[in-house]
Amino acid sequence: MVTAVINGKIILPGRIVSGAVIIGDGKIKEIRDCAPAGAETIDAGGDYVSPGFIDMHSHGAGGADFMDCTVEAYLTAARMHAVHGTTLIYPTTLTSTSELLYESFDTCRKAMAENHDGAQFGGMHLEGPYFSPAFAGAQDRRYLRNPRPEEYMEILDRCPDLARWSFAPELDGAAGFAAELRRRGIVASIGHTDATFRECDAAYRSGATLMTHFYSCMSTISRRNAFRYAGTIEYGYWQDGMSVEIIADGIHVPEDLLRLLLKIKGIDRISLVTDSMRAAGMPEGKSILGGLSDGQEVIVEDGVAKLPDRSAFAGSVATADRLVRTMVNMAGCSIPDAVKMITENPAKIMGVFGSKGSLEPGKDADIVIFDKDINIRRTMVGGRTIYRR
Repeated sequence: MVTAVINGKIILPGRIVSGAVIIGDGKIKEIRDCAPAGAETIDAGGDYVSPGFIDMHSHGAGGADFMDCTVEAYLTAARMHAVHGTTLIYPTTLTSTSELLYESFDTCRKAMAENHDGAQFGGMHLEGPYFSPAFAGAQDRRYLRNPRPEEYMEILDRCPDLARWSFAPELDGAAGFAAELRRRGIVASIGHTDATFRECDAAYRSGATLMTHFYSCMSTISRRNAFRYAGTIEYGYWQDGMSVEIIADGIHVPEDLLRLLLKIKGIDRISLVTDSMRAAGMPEGKSILGGLSDGQEVIVEDGVAKLPDRSAFAGSVATADRLVRTMVNMAGCSIPDAVKMITENPAKIMGVFGSKGSLEPGKDADIVIFDKDINIRRTMVGGRTIYRR
């Protein structure tokens, strides 16, 4: 059966066109002026037809966290994110024991096989435990440690689905760690770090290509023994080859910094991520960051999660549609540019642009239909509707 998405503003790389997106066998067959005879049609009603959103950093949603280590938690989060336009998500861990990581790996593998009505799971993203205590944020300091080959090699060998690992490059052993990630084709990402400019450059040369939630939990200009040093943020701006991800909820990165990022870094090197915890898509109030068994209590208010003493943010409750909306309404992006930062850019970073991230013939028919206010009307994965408003 051939399906045609008709009567929409089709978002292609760099432009918007009218016409029909033709789908068959879960793939995009072609984009043409009108539907072929006999095709089943989906009327977009004049709304935007976009590639599915790709969230390469999420801890959960809908009351579930990936660190709960249950298949149902994975499926619950995947379904909630699909409601908000996400078609591919990379489950993200928090700093923990190796034993809990291994349990997460096994659960993710089982959830991948049972996920039929939510955002697809990409590989896993390990956030920690190789972080700076000075920039731990809401990460549990009990589990912070330096990268040791005997530990990370075992973790790498036991997780064939690992796609990305965030770490602090100033730690002893970090250069060898980053080089091993590059050797295995795993995205090495700088985050939760007190690194200097030069330490970031060493990590980049060892294989780090991304910065985790840029501006959040990372160093800037500092004085050390009276001398001034540039930090992680300055390196992120300076190094053209380094991509950055941002939590574009308008809170973690406010309007002025969003506009500065766009001006200096440009849309090709920025990706939008939710970094969402279990409270995403849920009412405000008390919640838990991390697994139910040993997570931290947080309070959700003002559209963000905070530590109970309100001294710092403790995770995001953003969803993908909110990110796009923020970039359009607050940062002044065009809709195609905002969409690029949550489709094409993350697809390229994660090495899946050959099959996802744009509406092109031969790619997976992962499609989102949304209105002018970025309200999601329909989400499709592999040509199959998994959410309809």
